Amino acid sequence: MKLAARVGRITPSPTLAMTATAKAMAAQGIDVIDFSSGEPDFDTPEPVKAAAEAAIRAGFTKYTPSSGIDDLRQAIIDKFQSEQGLRYEKSQILVSCGAKHSLYNLAEAFLESGDELIIPTPYWVSYADQALLNDATPVFFATDEAAGYAIDPDKLERLVTPRTKAILVNSPGNPTGAVYDWKTLEAIADIALRHQLLIISDEIYEKVLYDGAVHRSIATLSPEVAAQTIIINGVSKAYAMTGWRIGYAAGPKDLVTAMANIQSQSTSNPCSISQKAAVAALRLGGPFTEKMVVEFDRRRKVIVDRLNRIPGVSCRLPGGAFYAFPNIGGVLGRQGPAGPIESPQDVAQYLLKNARVAVVPGEAFGSRTHIRLSYATGMEAIERGIQRIAEAFNNLAA
Repeated sequence: MKLAARVGRITPSPTLAMTATAKAMAAQGIDVIDFSSGEPDFDTPEPVKAAAEAAIRAGFTKYTPSSGIDDLRQAIIDKFQSEQGLRYEKSQILVSCGAKHSLYNLAEAFLESGDELIIPTPYWVSYADQALLNDATPVFFATDEAAGYAIDPDKLERLVTPRTKAILVNSPGNPTGAVYDWKTLEAIADIALRHQLLIISDEIYEKVLYDGAVHRSIATLSPEVAAQTIIINGVSKAYAMTGWRIGYAAGPKDLVTAMANIQSQSTSNPCSISQKAAVAALRLGGPFTEKMVVEFDRRRKVIVDRLNRIPGVSCRLPGGAFYAFPNIGGVLGRQGPAGPIESPQDVAQYLLKNARVAVVPGEAFGSRTHIRLSYATGMEAIERGIQRIAEAFNNLAA
């Protein structure tokens, strides 16, 4: 069977693949410690579940408007107004089946053959593949690990060509946990304005910040910047609702309308019950998120400290999200049972087979010297898992 050429441009999500493998091993009774999953290990808050149950009892189980129900779009508008001072109309808000779906709608509506999308690296796994699926070219911009994955504006601007259509911003970021300071956001916005580029701001981890940091969207810089920015967000990370599949986009009316038209011909509306649950999350979920982030902060400090004790490993303390992204360059080149360990992929396979620990190799994020570990798991699992990694690396021959 001859498949579409676009299928050959991409690979399955490596994070989902590793998580599925770990779960399959666990189902077989194998004691696997899973650091691969990018979702909170907390249960969805009770007021959110109660709202979903009420929706079911009330028979709110039919189709809804394709772009999302009015009360959810209003809750999103109110959130932007109260937290960021950003003003949107309902025609500028699109509710989709998760933030990944929002990003894909955007790629379909905005990117085409010949277009270039600038993506700072390391990057979340789906950014590049979504561009490729829509015939565009991802252009990778290497950030400085030693400086906390900082962006050099001059180097960034040198990547802009007549084909450049957009710049992607992900802060707090996956996989690094990096948080861009205000000066960096101003520099990115300046480049975008001068070259008339769309800013795609993925803010899905906006609530998961540490050390007193407060999220400020790049769109708040000025009305001119807001007019060239589309914000992607959702309820999955902040409210432990990954399986509910609700994401949203806010931005220029013509772009959001195009995305909504595409969605009307693909998935139609997101789940009606999940939309009601998302309203409750946005209205009532703040205290839950604050408690969850306090616990993530405790785990963050422990996992980074333990990783930095392992010879050949160094790990920066992330400023946001819930991932550690250790540099394992000092481990590469050693000998394992099946031969030399030459790449993060080799490291991930070695750890899964020999230490029963699941991590995501750095190649998935554009790095050949890192692995990603999610600390959205219990402290006991973190302690045991890092001990297993330490022992496994110690068993490698020089």
